[in-house]
Amino acid sequence: MRSTRTARLLAAPTAVVTSALLLAGCGSDADGTAELSVQAAYIPQPVSDTMAAGFLTVVNKGDAKDELTSVTSSTAGHVTLHRTVGSSMEQVSSLDVPAHGQLVFKSGGNHLMFEMLKSKPVQGETVTVQLHFAASDPLKVEMPVKSATYSPKTGH
Repeated sequence: MRSTRTARLLAAPTAVVTSALLLAGCGSDADGTAELSVQAAYIPQPVSDTMAAGFLTVVNKGDAKDELTSVTSSTAGHVTLHRTVGSSMEQVSSLDVPAHGQLVFKSGGNHLMFEMLKSKPVQGETVTVQLHFAASDPLKVEMPVKSATYSPKTGH
């Protein structure tokens, strides 16, 4: 009888400690961070003297999602984020970068619009941009200017 009573007395604190450890383990994913990098960045040589498009892939190997909130470049007065829904393009204020996922900018889909160009980028040059995120530090990206008909192996 005494060992049963002792077991009952120990069961409650053991359950509390076990529950706390399980909850702490669950919280570790929520406390994760995004691990961002950029791949396959380029700008097709623009036809216009005032506007250009840009394409790239933001890769997140981290446990937390983030949001691309803006892009800046000394090459343009403004760089805006756009997504294509159906056959129409719309400007957006941010785009999600999922945990363990990618945010892809490609022809016919999400893309950057360089507006009010200060000088027209030409093939062979490189345009520097800075990507700004909701939670992560900004990323500086060098975007090579490719021919207007460039088609990357990555499919964007």
